[in-house]
Amino acid sequence: MSEEGTLRPDALLEALLFVSQGAVEKQALFAAAGLSAEAGEAALQRLEARLAEGGLRLQRHGGRVQLTTAVEAAPAIERFLGLEVHLRLSQAALETLAIIAYAQPVTRPRIEAIRGVNSDSVLRTLLAAGLIEEAGRAETLGRPILYRTTPAFLQQFGLGSVDDLPPLEEDGASPES
Repeated sequence: MSEEGTLRPDALLEALLFVSQGAVEKQALFAAAGLSAEAGEAALQRLEARLAEGGLRLQRHGGRVQLTTAVEAAPAIERFLGLEVHLRLSQAALETLAIIAYAQPVTRPRIEAIRGVNSDSVLRTLLAAGLIEEAGRAETLGRPILYRTTPAFLQQFGLGSVDDLPPLEEDGASPES
């Protein structure tokens, strides 16, 4: 006997996200819950508002969503799980990651034009760390790879979405210029 009809749509989405193995496409989530895109998005917004008061957060990345723990809980979670591994990134890696985060999707030639140096090894490091991923190819000469951040990037920096990044200072040196 199915009980899903007795749950509010936001509670049903919460349950589905709880059992998922990671970020899921919103359309697949809404389909599993039997919700239209409009009803599903409204339910996600209600869930996000409700979770903001507790220890979990709704993380959005592109068309994908997932449940994560609140960044404020990270020290206690690390102690509880015995995790003391901290990702250490070089200045070059942080610069490259910032460019990708603000200008995504972005190509390696564009990153190198902004930084002024070769970024091959830094990109390999960020890919291996799971902080960036390939996002397809640009429709330009040579079809260079496009890079974007991942949900792991959001988790590492305690962000709910890339919209939570602080605004760029307007000094003429933005990655989009």
